[in-house]
Order: sequence, then C-alpha cells, then structure tokens
Amino acid sequence: MITDTAPSRARAGGRSARRAIRTAPKFDMLPGLTRALPVCEVMDGAQVERIDAASMDILENVGVQFRDPIALEDWKRAGARVAGEMVYLDRGLVRELIATIPETFTYHARDPQKNVRLGGRHSVFVPMTGAPYLRDLDDMRRNPTLADLEMFHKLSHMMPALHSSAHHIVEPYDHPISQRHLRITYSSMKHSDKMFMGMTTSPKNAEDVMEMCAILFGADFLEEHPVTTGNCNGNSPLVWDETMLGAMRAFCRRNQPVLCSPFVLGGANTPASVPATVAQLNAEALSALAYTQVIRRGCPAIYGHYLSTVSMKSGAPMAGTPEISLMNFMIGQMARFYCVPWRTSNTLGGAKTFDAQAGYESATTLSAVIHAGANYIWHSAGWNEAGMHCSVAKFVVDAEQCAMAHRMASGPQWDDFDEALAAIPDVGPGGHYLGHPHTQENFQTAFFMPELFDNNSIEQWVADGSREITERALIHARRLLDAYEESRLDPGVNEALLDYIARREREIPAADALNQEY
Repeated sequence: MITDTAPSRARAGGRSARRAIRTAPKFDMLPGLTRALPVCEVMDGAQVERIDAASMDILENVGVQFRDPIALEDWKRAGARVAGEMVYLDRGLVRELIATIPETFTYHARDPQKNVRLGGRHSVFVPMTGAPYLRDLDDMRRNPTLADLEMFHKLSHMMPALHSSAHHIVEPYDHPISQRHLRITYSSMKHSDKMFMGMTTSPKNAEDVMEMCAILFGADFLEEHPVTTGNCNGNSPLVWDETMLGAMRAFCRRNQPVLCSPFVLGGANTPASVPATVAQLNAEALSALAYTQVIRRGCPAIYGHYLSTVSMKSGAPMAGTPEISLMNFMIGQMARFYCVPWRTSNTLGGAKTFDAQAGYESATTLSAVIHAGANYIWHSAGWNEAGMHCSVAKFVVDAEQCAMAHRMASGPQWDDFDEALAAIPDVGPGGHYLGHPHTQENFQTAFFMPELFDNNSIEQWVADGSREITERALIHARRLLDAYEESRLDPGVNEALLDYIARREREIPAADALNQEY
C-alpha cells in the first residue's frame, strides 16, 4: 500500500516519531504474486480436449499463413508441410515443440531484489502500453510527449503492485516514429529498476532493444536470463506477418520471451461463438509458440492474446463483457493443459473518461483474470477509451486495485492466528478491539486500506472539499511524482546506452512515417 502523508516533525523515539515511520511514503515493490486462490475452470476435461482437437484440426487442415520467407524455410526444415505461404502443422510436431517451452522462469530486473517468477501460480502486473493519447495531470486529453512517457515510467516505478515499467505506455509524439523505440527503451531502463518490455514494431527495432539490453545487463547474461518481454500480435484469422515474425526471431535468438498474441475481435475476425473463437485463437497461439521453439529450443515463450468482443450496433470493440471473462477462463485452462505460461489483458475500459463505466468494466476484467489464473497480466493500469488514451487518474487507481487483487489472490494469512485468537478472551463480550495491543500492532496490515477510495462520512467528505475519485487520484499522482527518487543507472552503462542511441539515431532516417526496414 502507498501512503502519501508527509512524515511529521517529531521528537526522536516518541509517539510522533513512531507514527511518522508508520505513515511515511512506502514505494517498495510487492513481490511477484503467488496465487493461493483456486482457479475458475468453466470446461470439464472432455471440453478441454475438444478445444484441443479442434485447434489441431485447424492447424493440420486449414493451415496458418506465415507471410515471411525465413519462417517458411524454418518450417520446412522442422518438417512441416509448406505450400506457398501456408503452413500445415502436424499435431505431433506441435506437441513436440511446445513441450520444450519452460513452464516457469524468472525475470531479472536491474535491481535483483525486484526479480519476479512467472508461470504456474506466479503472476505479475504490467501497465498498459500503446496509447496514442493521454489524460494528463489536469485530466486533459492530448497528444503525449517523451516527458509524459517518463512520468508514467516514474509512476510505474513507485506503484508497489506494478512489477514492470512496460515500454511505450503512451506514444511520445515529439520524437520521429523511426527513432522512437530507442528513447522509449531508454526511458523504461532509466526511470525504473523493475523489469520492462521491449519494442517489437519491426525486426530491426527489436534488435536495437536486444543490443540495449546487452549493454544494460551484459550479452552473456541475456543468453541465460530473461530480462525483457516482446509482444508479437497475430493477424486473426490465422495469419502471422513478416514484421512480427522477424521481431520474434530477434528476441528468441537471445533467449528473451515473447507474448504470442492473436488479436481477437470476437464476431469480426473470429466466429460468433465463444468456444469456436477459443478454438481458433488457440490454434493461432500454438502455431506461434511452436515457432519460437523452431527458432531456439527451450527459450521462454508466453501464450498470449488480446480479447475483445465487437458491438454489432457500431462495430466498436467492447470491454468487460461476460464473453471476455468466459474466454479468459477457457484460455487459462488451455494454457495449463499445455503447461505454458499465459498472458491476458487487465482493467480494460471503453469509457471516454474515468467514470462509473470505466470502473465497472475494469473491475469485471480484473476479477476475471485473477480467477482465471493469468500469469502475465498486461494493461493493468491506465487503459481507457478502448486503449486510445492512458489516464493518469485511472493509472494510479488501477495500480491500487492491483494491490488489492494481490492481497486477495495471495489468500488468507495465518501467521498471527494464535496471537489474534488470544485477544478474544482479553476483550470479552461487549468490548472492542481498537485499543488492544494486537490491533495496535497489526491494524495497518490486517485489512487493506485504500488510499484513493473515500470511506469517510458525508460530512467529512464535504469538509475535505467534496473531491471525487478523479480529483483525488490526480492529487495523489502529483504527490507521488514530487516524491520520486531515481534509481540511478551505473554511469558507464548510462553513457554506453546514450552513445548507442546517438549512433543509431544518426543511422536511422528520421522519417515522418514508420520505415519498415527499421
């Protein structure tokens, strides 16, 4: 839990000093979540096998289009049937390949104390990325800059439940598209010592990220230790393109995990059926997961997806719908069936402001992904307007919601059960526990106390200025940024990174549009 109350001046060793210690700002990252809750499984064993069989039939008989000559040659050498750009994958080959993906692995952060485990019961929360707009500290919707991106990386660093600084949380429009990935990666590395994501907007951009990771961690270290994550989106239905596959190769060759993510718009690029959508998505994800192992056997990889359903009224993507929750439950079962870690999206909203719709949609999604047993929980802070903007206010509230979910999913804590029971005869019938020593010792940790929700009386709320959640969240964000302290990079490493960026910016044309070569 974060507190933003400033420490009071106090006599050393007195009650005020002890209170100041208790209420001082705390930004320590929560450990990676080890889930203790049972997962929600909506399919029985026969239904899981039915989805698996349907997906394998798609891979064998419908095929997947790999629009990339290198991948096609790779598949031929691996023993797949290739006809033009169509690849037909025998289920035995698929099972053999995905069996070499690690079920769990450890991400290594710049601060080793912030390393996190992923897979099995181990989960992490990662902020949103990719927003072309933001709602800023004044709640104004506008184009972002590099300074705005740095602000979000600082907030990511300070929010305890966020385990990553991600990458382009917002797009820095004040830098050329063709060079932007360099500054995004540097900001992720510099302003937080947590793990981060790597840009996969082109194969060359992905290679730049790998070179910058090698500078930060050492080239040999990368060969054995995951330090970043790439995302490779499929073009549903059943297409993987050259850009994504080239970026995938750049990451996998260096033993860095990628999210193999079909992009689902349910009813538009998948059948208008939840089970059939999952069968198609599963086939798409398996084809990419298998290809990661063609590139490098044993490299970590993550079963990914982006889930949305499409409004048949407008064609717009929707968030927080029942079908998205059901698909998350089903995909979790399929990933566990194949013994691979899996990614989902979190706290999604289609609302245009941080209003009740945004809260309902986000809470529905968060609850579903926790109970589905997701591992890499992406887009966990800030997402609104179907991902078109990142809201500062929603960012800090979402992050606190993730802290609450972390507490719930960790399960009941039994460490002080006997001591707490001993308080019952001390208090006896008709008493209260507020002044009991056990309560005084444990009140801060026994029950989660949200900083950003107002639970005071209406009179106290009015006396405090009648502030609603958006205003309170923006005040909190400003206080966090005022308290930010950079975890400084090693000066030699920092200089080497800046030298690499300067050289690449001289080499890369500062085009106004994305140059696919880069």
